[in-house]
Amino acid sequence: MRILITNDDGIHSPGLAACLEIARALSDEVWIVAPEIDQSGVSHSLSLNDPLRMREVGERHFAVKGTPTDCVIMGVRHLMKNKPELILSGVNRGRNCAEDVTYSGTVAGAMEGTVLGIPSFALSQAYAFTTKHHPYWDTAIKHAPGLIKRVLNTGMPRDVLVNVNFPDCQPDQVVGVAVTVQGKRDQELLRIDARHDGRGNPYYWIAFERGGNPGAAPGSDLAALTENRIAVTPLRLDLTDEPFMTKLAEIFD
Repeated sequence: MRILITNDDGIHSPGLAACLEIARALSDEVWIVAPEIDQSGVSHSLSLNDPLRMREVGERHFAVKGTPTDCVIMGVRHLMKNKPELILSGVNRGRNCAEDVTYSGTVAGAMEGTVLGIPSFALSQAYAFTTKHHPYWDTAIKHAPGLIKRVLNTGMPRDVLVNVNFPDCQPDQVVGVAVTVQGKRDQELLRIDARHDGRGNPYYWIAFERGGNPGAAPGSDLAALTENRIAVTPLRLDLTDEPFMTKLAEIFD
């Protein structure tokens, strides 16, 4: 099985190294095409106004000055003579739950793979304030290969990717797997951190408070992580809201 991996945290990220271990547990043919620098939060963006620069790091190992989407396209359409049979995007440093999936470069890598007709997984490792600098990468490394095999053996529908979030705990503390819906974060946790530079000019950081997941809906990805469960969430490319589409059709008929 040919596997292509990428990671929005960049070519030198520890999460990419973790993803490589996961991929090598599944296949002997693993290709790496990842951004030259951190591309977190770029979502499903393409580089349309700037040329893509690429360098070869090693055998089947490339860095691209572009987004995770750019990397997947370069891997599938330019570098690999034979199309990959699986795409793994991650392991992201930090969870990608709830509204994160619309911002996430990690999810975007898997999304682009799905657009290209390839079974794709987004993998993320949650962390807390105390584990921010040393996430439990071993949790993802231990549990991901078996989980991926089980999903692939079941058969993945076309135009669906699988978003997997590993809890902030040791590998042997994982309670189990929860198949979940996409959660919804309390938007009151969103904050703007206003500061001033050395010349007195204002600048701003956008961030979310790390206050846990109070009131996380049962059955959601957020709730699963608080229970030390691996959250497995199937996501569709088709964003159409069919009930409201039907209602609008009645109005404009």
